[in-house]
Amino acid sequence: MFEFREYDATFETPNVVVDGAANSATVLTLSHWPGAPTPEVLQRDLSAAIAFAYLEHPVEAASALVVTNNHYDQDGLVSVLALVEPDRAQAHRDLLIDLAAAGDFGIYRDRRAARASMVIARWSDGGLGYTDTLDRVIDLVNDPEPWRADWEAEDAHLAESEAAILDGRVTIDEDVSLDLAIVRVLDPALDAQSHRFAHETIGGVHPMALHNATQRFRLLVDQGGRVMFIDRYETWVQYQSRAVLPRVDLRPLARELSRDDVEWRAGDPNELTPQCSPVGRSRRTFEEIVDAFRDALRASPEHAARRR
Repeated sequence: MFEFREYDATFETPNVVVDGAANSATVLTLSHWPGAPTPEVLQRDLSAAIAFAYLEHPVEAASALVVTNNHYDQDGLVSVLALVEPDRAQAHRDLLIDLAAAGDFGIYRDRRAARASMVIARWSDGGLGYTDTLDRVIDLVNDPEPWRADWEAEDAHLAESEAAILDGRVTIDEDVSLDLAIVRVLDPALDAQSHRFAHETIGGVHPMALHNATQRFRLLVDQGGRVMFIDRYETWVQYQSRAVLPRVDLRPLARELSRDDVEWRAGDPNELTPQCSPVGRSRRTFEEIVDAFRDALRASPEHAARRR
């Protein structure tokens, strides 16, 4: 069993870092972050799953009795809990990992995990951290009802987004070869209240609804002429469950599109979830935009190298 300490207080204390970057005194890293030296036998999609794997297959952590993390989120919270209260955490392992997935990847199996993720996002926005919330996590994920005020509005938007996908107000076409989902949001009302919610929406659609509906890790979304391409967070971490296509630098495409259209901007591919979108509404048809992105993705050196 480990003791949690805040990251800044561990620079001279042997520690285990979960779901983040090592510091000068870290002796073991249990993280899915890119480049993290997590032991190969423990590597999983989520840091929370790595922490649980460590409980089952403990590796040498030298004299470390302290666990820490350099940021606060759902995956980190579950990872810390697994090491601080291993027996209690193990008893709720699957639900806790589902909570971590809802926070990091925007996917869920049990609605309680989705709602708990919403509450933790509110806690984070309110300035709460590990010491404030570690003892609440298991109660929260098993029964979010006492925290209804923190999840009810966002949960209603999630339900409406899921209904919109089912009834065709949101359509999803997949290009498996490019790991690309082409999403058309046909109901402008979905975006009416998106600013209220802790999880950022994608074209007015709750990300948990969209990510649960497609396994593609690249999304190209059109909502009434507002277009956004996004690489999902799964493509940033050391994802294990399946092969992931390398990210493509879309800044050259943004410059090309800007020549005879409104300005387009693209993020650095090393960002957590880089996006590419026009400033305002593009004058191109969505079909033309889809073709341009498909061409850019297929022609990229990253795609060519992957095919060899």
